[in-house]
Amino acid sequence: MSTSSNNNNDAIDQPASSVSTDGVQPISSQTTGFTFNHTMLRVKDPVKSLAFYTGVLGMTLLAVKKFPDMGFDLYFLAKLTESERENLPTGDDLEIFAFRQRGILELTHNYGTETKADFSYHDGNQDPQGFGHICFSVPSLDEAVAWFDKNNVEFKKRPEDGSMKNIAFIKDVDGYWIEIVQADLMG
Repeated sequence: MSTSSNNNNDAIDQPASSVSTDGVQPISSQTTGFTFNHTMLRVKDPVKSLAFYTGVLGMTLLAVKKFPDMGFDLYFLAKLTESERENLPTGDDLEIFAFRQRGILELTHNYGTETKADFSYHDGNQDPQGFGHICFSVPSLDEAVAWFDKNNVEFKKRPEDGSMKNIAFIKDVDGYWIEIVQADLMG
């Protein structure tokens, strides 16, 4: 994998209002049409994880792919608008829709993990560090915190804690961190 300059002669300039820093390159025209589709998290128990992501965070399950011969299942969720929920395609079109979206969350369940009492996944925030968190933007941080409290969600960091005010971190059922921000408080 190369981290050197883009060698594409048909490069597209980054938008003038975007942030520029060392390493930022022009956009290769070869990437036109690319969509960042999903991030994957491995989960111990899909029933508990689906309950959390649909019931607490309001996501919608768009696709399930089962691979019993390989011992795992995949669950694809999105945080949809009201209009998107009302106009959601059906059947095979729903799966195609899922893979055309931005910001999908893929939960991967490896068979048998749900029955192992002492089993857990590394959340990426202890040594050796790697993956850190996913993030949800909410209309009201105070209302979101109250909702999480009502649903007994574990906090890693409440908004009033530490030096980074107006940011919360909650944990999902596997201990993965989820940052909670209110966009107009981030400026």
